[in-house]
Amino acid sequence: MKLVGIEAMNVFPGTTFVDVRKLAEHRQLDLTRFENLLMKEKTVALPHEDPVTFAINAAKPLIEVLSPEEKDRIEMVITCTESSFDFGKSMSTYCHDLLGLNRNCRLFEVKNACYSGVAGLQIAVNFILSQVSPGAKVLLLATDISRFIIEEGGDALTLDWSFAEPSGGAGAVAILVSDNPQILQIDVGANGYYGYEVMDACRPNPDSEAGDSDLSLLSYLDCCEKAFLEYQKRVEGCSYDKTFDFLAMHTPFGGMIKGAHRNLMRKLVKAKPPQIEADFEARVIPGLKYCQRVGNIMGATTMLSLASTIDHGNFDKPKRIGIFSYGSGCCSEFFSGVASAESQQKIRQQDILNQLDSRYEMSMQEYEKLLVSSNTVKFGTRNVVLDTEIFRAARNQLVKPTLFLCEIKEFHREYQWIG
Repeated sequence: MKLVGIEAMNVFPGTTFVDVRKLAEHRQLDLTRFENLLMKEKTVALPHEDPVTFAINAAKPLIEVLSPEEKDRIEMVITCTESSFDFGKSMSTYCHDLLGLNRNCRLFEVKNACYSGVAGLQIAVNFILSQVSPGAKVLLLATDISRFIIEEGGDALTLDWSFAEPSGGAGAVAILVSDNPQILQIDVGANGYYGYEVMDACRPNPDSEAGDSDLSLLSYLDCCEKAFLEYQKRVEGCSYDKTFDFLAMHTPFGGMIKGAHRNLMRKLVKAKPPQIEADFEARVIPGLKYCQRVGNIMGATTMLSLASTIDHGNFDKPKRIGIFSYGSGCCSEFFSGVASAESQQKIRQQDILNQLDSRYEMSMQEYEKLLVSSNTVKFGTRNVVLDTEIFRAARNQLVKPTLFLCEIKEFHREYQWIG
């Protein structure tokens, strides 16, 4: 069997965050209901941050360690996002240029709500498996932001945003896919996918979301079950509780994952509550730890959960991870791969925990200021010079050079490294 999977992986969790409990209290939300979110923090995107800056800050450490020959073997750059700022021009073009990659390269973008990252991964995996260009690599950039915007002098839309605001995050995961899978070896052909049309969530305009949260939860539960059952049909002898040492799942918020896991344990394993809770702690919690601190980063969230699983799990021997992705609208997929102690060592070299701890915590007053100032870069902005000093305290806390958006000139975006 040909080897394929993730050669290298890094997370960029942003530069700034808010404590979501403080935010819930500030918005006067029902704290009893809030506890069910299982959220702790959420990254917020500053006005001079966009999906490109997040993607490049995630990818740069992976590209820097490649030899010139290895770098030139990147023959495809895929940006996976629902936060693109152009209906035609792909963000992959900006990323390709900023990373100085070979021009003999395919550049394109994938959109399918929160499923986009896994959609891009499967495209990359099948390109490598095709062997049309032996030794080639694919750079996958799953990058998304939630940018809550209010006009100056307006009121925060507490009712409309409700529990979406505390869970909506920002971040990126960069992945190199190749025939040298040092992080995750994909189980080739072990895929169950399931999709249908449902209006559970959408972005009717680029800077806001709409939908039915209850319908979204039900659709997620339905797809998680049906995608796994399709996987089980294709993989002889597979069982939900025995086949996978860990489970990494798309995490809009932790409570949804707990519900999906409980549903499958009840239906497929006939497990009782104590067994379900113990299994959740052992197999699922490792994948939630980063998600609880970054929030829902849409197309990148499944990959964030995978990175968290490998970083926090016990890999004293090679272990199989079951991976589930869901994107509203909807499409879903359950697939799997094997990670090892070497995988964990390589993930930990990126020092993702330190990246999380180094972010600047915004006060509620600063956060409200952000909601107004983010209006300067709303979708369709033609010309603007960004003030990277507007949140000076966050800038002072940078621990390494970080890419920021500095100007939009006739729709073209210009970037600079700061720090």
